[in-house]
Amino acid sequence: MAVSFVRAVAAQVPALCAIERAAVELFRGHPAWPAYAAMAIPPDLLEAAIARGLVWVAQMEDGTPAGFVWLDDEIGGGAIGIAEIDVLPAHGRRGIGAALLEHACGWARAAGYARVDLGTLADVPWNAPFYAKHGFAVVDKTDPAFAHARARDRENGFPDALRVFMSRTLAPPARTEWTAWPAPAKLNLFLRIVGRRADGYHELQTVFRLLDWGDELRLRVRADGAVVRMNEVPGVPAEADLAVRAARLLQAEAGVALGAEIAVDKRIPMGGGLGGGSSDAATVLVALNHLWDCGMDEDALAGLAQRLGADVPVFVRGRSAWAEGVGERLAPIALPRRWYVVLDPGEHVPTAALFQAPELTRNAPRATISSFVSGETAENAFEPVVRARHPGVAAALDWLSRFGRARLSGSGGCVFLETASLAQARKLVRQCPAPFTAQLAAGVDVSPLHRTLACHRQRAG
Repeated sequence: MAVSFVRAVAAQVPALCAIERAAVELFRGHPAWPAYAAMAIPPDLLEAAIARGLVWVAQMEDGTPAGFVWLDDEIGGGAIGIAEIDVLPAHGRRGIGAALLEHACGWARAAGYARVDLGTLADVPWNAPFYAKHGFAVVDKTDPAFAHARARDRENGFPDALRVFMSRTLAPPARTEWTAWPAPAKLNLFLRIVGRRADGYHELQTVFRLLDWGDELRLRVRADGAVVRMNEVPGVPAEADLAVRAARLLQAEAGVALGAEIAVDKRIPMGGGLGGGSSDAATVLVALNHLWDCGMDEDALAGLAQRLGADVPVFVRGRSAWAEGVGERLAPIALPRRWYVVLDPGEHVPTAALFQAPELTRNAPRATISSFVSGETAENAFEPVVRARHPGVAAALDWLSRFGRARLSGSGGCVFLETASLAQARKLVRQCPAPFTAQLAAGVDVSPLHRTLACHRQRAG
């Protein structure tokens, strides 16, 4: 039976936890069994990793998961870890575990990581000997890089003497190979229109909150100068795609003769007010500036970004920010750790029509950072207009408002609720009614794009 490897989705969390429990049964009788039996995957952390695109499933033809691999990107130092890799015992000895491992290592290499780390047992054939066959070598577990993992083992009662740590070095991608880059979504924690300029553009105030969830772009350099989008994006012709336009703009401004192939894995709903197209464009600018060796600094890239769209500069800058003007005057802002439930009602909201709406408030008083921090400023100027014109969005706001202060992001149509805990956010995602789809995401002050860029730069020396 054929097996495919796809990113996990939140609905698969119970199945993946069941796979892990079944795999643990193989350790009965081993000295580590008491610790394994007492430990179980925290479903909330697994779901958070799934939301960030760090979990892949080995899926049978009928859609049933046969195994999975979960990566941990909190290690630092240019490394990524394997938090968990399991295959159902009924599907063992078919090469599924090996294929999952290679899939994860291949993605990590494309994303700029220098090595993959893991902790395992030395004396179990499907542990250390298995990893050794796939290029992993035992390393000194007293290295500070493994301090957190060893502390976690102690908390869970896992015998330190049974554990070995292993690493696999990853060769940097060649220029002609695919590389992987995140394009994170954003939320507008408030949005005020405070005036209109002589050129017709509206003066805004907003806070952009970057998320740890979004699209993923894969890029490959071409020698012939062509810029080619490799996959279809429904409703967006290649020539109109901001990602393609960004590549060609950078190409022209930097005077480079190289081209690129662009593949977009769309996860951010289009027309949802989450900045998907803008973020894709920013990722192309930042990534190709590196891959093409253009040498442009952040200010120069942000200048190009502004020519593509008002939301593009914040993604280039890569920091959650207080924004004014048309969104181009940005001041980085530190925000508390928060989780978000993002609801997609499946209703496209055209931004141009909202700006033209006669009932739109265009002369609100200016907000202050203190009024935002106190919670006094949290409204979105577009929300009354969207509520009146888009019943699906209104229904999503109404449902989410039962649990707190639901808000519209940007010009809609996605809505969101901020929570102080992962458990609360996860509970609401599970309760989401059928007409809508819900996404779990965490707010970040520094973009995942900039973290990936740092990895690739470190690899380039």
